Amino acid sequence: MLIVFIVKYLVLLHTQQSRFFERVFLFAGISVICFLLASCGFFTTTYDITKGAVVGTYKTAKVATDLTLGTCKVVYKIGKYTFQVVMAPLDWPMTQDIESIDGMSPKEAIEKGRVKKSPYVVKGKRYVPMSLDEAYRYSEVGVASWYGKETQRQKGGKMTANGEAFDPGKPTAAHKYLPLPTHVRVKNLENGRSMIVRVNDRGPFVRGRIIDLSAGAAKQLGFYRQGLAKVKIETVQLD
Repeated sequence: MLIVFIVKYLVLLHTQQSRFFERVFLFAGISVICFLLASCGFFTTTYDITKGAVVGTYKTAKVATDLTLGTCKVVYKIGKYTFQVVMAPLDWPMTQDIESIDGMSPKEAIEKGRVKKSPYVVKGKRYVPMSLDEAYRYSEVGVASWYGKETQRQKGGKMTANGEAFDPGKPTAAHKYLPLPTHVRVKNLENGRSMIVRVNDRGPFVRGRIIDLSAGAAKQLGFYRQGLAKVKIETVQLD
């Protein structure tokens, strides 16, 4: 009953709000709740959030959560793009060598839900994510790369910076400064292809690159073989 009450509250919050990042809090809240309450057994719920629309022709459709055997799965759609969020076990290694998040160990920060826009340290360098207002207006042109090849054949899995299970085939990305999670539209300026991805990880920590896409996203955008592409990225705004 407690889980049902919390989820219903989040759905009510979603229907009453209109800005993009308030919806981001909805998805982040569902993920955190599933992560913390995973030991409670089986729970499933389905609900619609059809009133939300992305600028242009995108619509946010159905979200379903399924909590089974300690694994939380959140599935939702933005237009033609389907996103599947799975919380990773805490004993999985992380995709990046993050030393600390918000002054805590990465796993502790993930457990406490302190990741979204908290400062973090990689190789002794401190990174400070942008505010929600800054992210709401964010747009940038630069070089994109892709990552995840090393995880494709390994046993088990790896965890993103916000505690999700990393899947190189899913439409996800890593960014140094955007709040986690955030949705961005990525356009390959070299061939005109574009898509929406879920930013759920940190990186790339290579000079001159602004975003690291999953291998699957790089294939859809047409630069998997060459490895790099000039892109434009901008946050997806939900009305």
